[in-house]
Amino acid sequence: MSISLFTIGMLIVSPFMSMASIGTEKEVVALSQVPGEFTTTELKLKAGKPYVFEVTNLSVDHPVALVVAPLGTKKLKKKDHIKEAYLSNTVLRGESSRSQAVILQTGEYAYWCPLNPTQKYKLTVE
Repeated sequence: MSISLFTIGMLIVSPFMSMASIGTEKEVVALSQVPGEFTTTELKLKAGKPYVFEVTNLSVDHPVALVVAPLGTKKLKKKDHIKEAYLSNTVLRGESSRSQAVILQTGEYAYWCPLNPTQKYKLTVE
């Protein structure tokens, strides 16, 4: 399944920082979760563009979340998480939540839910 993107406003920011003040369009990356998985299994985004992640809990009977972290040769730890990509709150069944806006640099990332839990999915930024 492919991602859904749409414009939600005008703001600008440095990589991995929230977009609190200045003006460039940001796009929403809409993701949905069902028990044990995201319905989108791979993402491709453009480097240098601001994105907001929005997660909808379609049918999981407990809260879900989102973690995004750069891939590398080491095991991913909490300190590697991109904190601005965390959702504003955990997501109950039938609800959605958004992250702050974040600009990702070129590279490979993983996204997953530690609460559902899901596998780590590939996010490529070109």
